[in-house]
Amino acid sequence: MQFRQLEYLVALSREEHFTRAADACSVSQPALSEAIRKLEIELDLPLIVRGNRFEGLTLEGEQIVRWAGKILDNQASLLHEVASLRSGVTGTVRLGVIPTASAAVADLTGPLCVRHPKITVSLAEALSSAEIAARLDRYELDGGVTYLDDIASHYRTFPLYRERYALLTADDQILPRREQITWREAAALPLCTLSSIMRGRRILDEKFAGESASYTPQIETDSVASLYAHVKTGHWAAVVPTVWLKVFGEPPGLLYTPLADATEAALVGLITRTDDPPSILVAALEATAARLDQTSSDPPIDR
Repeated sequence: MQFRQLEYLVALSREEHFTRAADACSVSQPALSEAIRKLEIELDLPLIVRGNRFEGLTLEGEQIVRWAGKILDNQASLLHEVASLRSGVTGTVRLGVIPTASAAVADLTGPLCVRHPKITVSLAEALSSAEIAARLDRYELDGGVTYLDDIASHYRTFPLYRERYALLTADDQILPRREQITWREAAALPLCTLSSIMRGRRILDEKFAGESASYTPQIETDSVASLYAHVKTGHWAAVVPTVWLKVFGEPPGLLYTPLADATEAALVGLITRTDDPPSILVAALEATAARLDQTSSDPPIDR
């Protein structure tokens, strides 16, 4: 058994297409197919469903892919460890991020890269919490920044901040600014929101329901930029995390008004696998996150 055979199998599982998997591994399609066929012979197990095209993995193949992902991740960790012994922590940290945390992830990656200048970071943003967990389990990510309230116990967790909210509207110079607005008042406005499949959106639905306020958004998107663009027109409002203020401030023509919230704010943080020991890259990521707990503070609204 060779590492490249496991790499080809994992790529095929991910791409679900022989040619795309071969391209991802920089080999020809016949070479990839032959390597997987030899792996099946060596293991004496059918790994893929045979047909004119890729039709999926067998049950045995799915189990082998999970092991292959772990073996390849451990191989990469070993190489990173060896490199770090020579010249300090080096390698690429693969980090998944939910959309609402995209404005806060630099608070984690910035200190990480300052402490370890030979580390690079690859961000996969606009992922759902479920996607982050699934990709962690498949060893496609080293960590994820996501909501911690519904995370399974088999992950290590590092709280970063609590997600509190403000109403984003076009700035009407005639109307006076307010210190707060209620969720019921916000529900009465034409709203644009994140997609209903996202955990961040479901949290907002729970907040509105907790205040006995019903709403039907006219616009749904998975893009933060699209939310701001629609609000900028003056036709819509949006409920956004106050952590975004740290990056965007209060853009010209837009107004943030904090939402009065009596319920506990959602906890956002880093999750990693419970590998023991963790790779040197994951250990560096965890150590950085452990120093960044801001769960007791709120960012000021910069006007």
